[in-house]
Amino acid sequence: QVQLKESGGGSVKAGGSLRLSCRFSGNTGNDVNCLGWFRQASGKGREGVARIYWRGGAATYASFVQGRFTISSGPDTVSLEMDLLKPEDSAIYYCAAAAGSLGSTCSFDDFGDWGRGTRVTVFS
Repeated sequence: QVQLKESGGGSVKAGGSLRLSCRFSGNTGNDVNCLGWFRQASGKGREGVARIYWRGGAATYASFVQGRFTISSGPDTVSLEMDLLKPEDSAIYYCAAAAGSLGSTCSFDDFGDWGRGTRVTVFS
């Protein structure tokens, strides 16, 4: 099992930027293949935002953040740089880890370990 903790949320005016960070620990050798960021807006379901292969670095983005958000990972961190923020980006953002063996693929459905979330508010 992997423990994750987010930081860096807050309030920003539309068009601005925020950087979210997440530190993870635990059985990373066996339990981390991909790292990702998800979000849940008030009254809506949770949706995948971006994911990255921890060992290989290839990233995938949801269409609604493509070109505005950048995910990156380190030995024990995963970050999300968010630029050109819009009011509709307001949500609680969660980092997550997906288990899997080296070379296996992952999708937004594969994530099983979660942080507690950090709130992002974008005002117009």
